[in-house]
Amino acid sequence: MDEMLGLLRVRIRKGRHLAVRDVGRKSSDPYVVLTLAQQNCNPDWNEELTLSIRDTNFPILLTVFDKDTLTADDKMGEVNIDLKPFVAAHRMGLKNLPNGCSIKRVQPTRENCLADESPITWNEGKILQDMVLKLQHVESGEVHVQLEWIDVPGCKGLTHGHAPESSTTI
Repeated sequence: MDEMLGLLRVRIRKGRHLAVRDVGRKSSDPYVVLTLAQQNCNPDWNEELTLSIRDTNFPILLTVFDKDTLTADDKMGEVNIDLKPFVAAHRMGLKNLPNGCSIKRVQPTRENCLADESPITWNEGKILQDMVLKLQHVESGEVHVQLEWIDVPGCKGLTHGHAPESSTTI
């Protein structure tokens, strides 16, 4: 547990404008898989899941699939969730801010796959990041997620007692 920095709660809110993969029905049965190093999670829409984080340099791979009954599931796109802006907000060491206070606004770039500006805010003693992520390698689709850090007693954490980013290991 001493190598773990803490936990990251990922809320998979919803998907929008997803590609149609069941042509006869003109719809899809989408589900999500999150991958971080050797961890795989399969959340449903409007579900929370928690990942143990050992290195904040590695992005989380979010992949959307269409569930098929008789054939292999179809890939509906993927996106890497970059944790660096979220981690940087935590390392600022902020305390006791008013609810809803904006800490940072991350702008969309080709590298971060954001479909829209992503606010990092303070809410009820927690730093949260809301993201609308544009799926890659597909004609259309967005996934709405929210990140929340959870400090765990005995873990290194993000704000102090951690190794420099360049030397952390997974």
